Amino acid sequence: MTRFSRTVFFAILLLTCFSIGFARGAMAADGSAPSSWPQFRGQASAGYVPSGQIPSTWSDADYAWRRELPSRDVGSPVIADGKVFYLVSRPEQSEIAVEAVDLLTGSLLWSNAYPQKDYRPHQRNTRASSTPTVDGEHLFVAWSDPDQTILKCLDLQGHEIWSRDFGSWQSQHGFGTSPRVFGSMVLLFNSQQAEQLKPGETPGRCRMIAVDRATGDLLWETELEATRTSYGVPAIYQPEDGRGPQIVNANTGNGLFGLDAESGKMLWNLKVFTMRCCSTPQIIDDIAIGSAGSGRGGNHMVAVRIPKAGQEPEEVYRIERRAPYVPTPVIKDKMLFMVDDNGIASCIDAKTGEEKWQRRAVGTTGASPVIIGDKLLLIDLDGKAVVLRASDQYEKLGEVDLGGYVGATPAFAEGRLLLRVDSELRCLAPGSI
Repeated sequence: MTRFSRTVFFAILLLTCFSIGFARGAMAADGSAPSSWPQFRGQASAGYVPSGQIPSTWSDADYAWRRELPSRDVGSPVIADGKVFYLVSRPEQSEIAVEAVDLLTGSLLWSNAYPQKDYRPHQRNTRASSTPTVDGEHLFVAWSDPDQTILKCLDLQGHEIWSRDFGSWQSQHGFGTSPRVFGSMVLLFNSQQAEQLKPGETPGRCRMIAVDRATGDLLWETELEATRTSYGVPAIYQPEDGRGPQIVNANTGNGLFGLDAESGKMLWNLKVFTMRCCSTPQIIDDIAIGSAGSGRGGNHMVAVRIPKAGQEPEEVYRIERRAPYVPTPVIKDKMLFMVDDNGIASCIDAKTGEEKWQRRAVGTTGASPVIIGDKLLLIDLDGKAVVLRASDQYEKLGEVDLGGYVGATPAFAEGRLLLRVDSELRCLAPGSI
């Protein structure tokens, strides 16, 4: 491809990204909260809403509505066009369903069921563990079972536009990643197990997949080193030196890595992990931050400097004490806030790794922390929610007993906080703020 055609490609890609961001309602003109939470961890997958507000504590009377769901799942809801979208599993019927409810009332708008072969995921995982993504016009959803890996596109009324099956899925933990829209592409990190297999099991293929957002046609796929299934949602890095955007992710075999967004070509990688990567990489300036771990400990979080053309990536810092395994950290004002799987919360300088504070905040944790305005929300598996000041000085503001299991990351849009508690979806009303 010529330099001119590459320039045109990236100009169109970035213009499309801007258009999608505008359609998603990135920020209201009056500076109020955004009108959408379009993917895992919201706008730009950052987990941070600068202008929003949540209360420091609340009661059952403050919910605008509560909706009973057919199952307890760890996939998060997304919000767009005044609607809430999510996945639910129906193991008794060997089905998985995509549902939409009204954001203001919680009333069901539509529910589409699809076949899903019975299988047993990890005890903390579920069959509906993926978070949808929405681009203002279409909804993209993903799930798997041992025989299929499905990526579907629906319109916001639930009509199917296209569907892809990327074949068998191999993992002792089950599915868990989520699709991401970038420009004209939908990205799916199809990471599978090749180690620690049971007798008779076949190693899976690990690859990053990009399909056309409008048609589902394959644009490119990049083979990656298959070791242990990893689940991070792809992150986007835009270099300042004029090069095109990169797709950044993390797995055990390749470490932190960057792919050319146009072709999928591997541009760089640094093998910095020895265990499974569950969290989504975070990017600040030219630094990518990822983590790895296991249920038995040994977690580590590593920051890598993304190389300029002709250079090599380099490790910037490493944290091996109280690093998260499943929860994804969140960045605000160059401070990185994280909670490890045992409930220890920390604040560090995101660029240097310097610790600002560390405290026990909650119990065993699966949901990722989010920051709404200047408040950091942490929720453990038992439903204890703690609100801290998102600052380099530790300050606890309040806590709430949600009264049920929470494995899904919250969503926030139009001033409303969406919580998936046990087999229930709850909406915290603006009037409680």
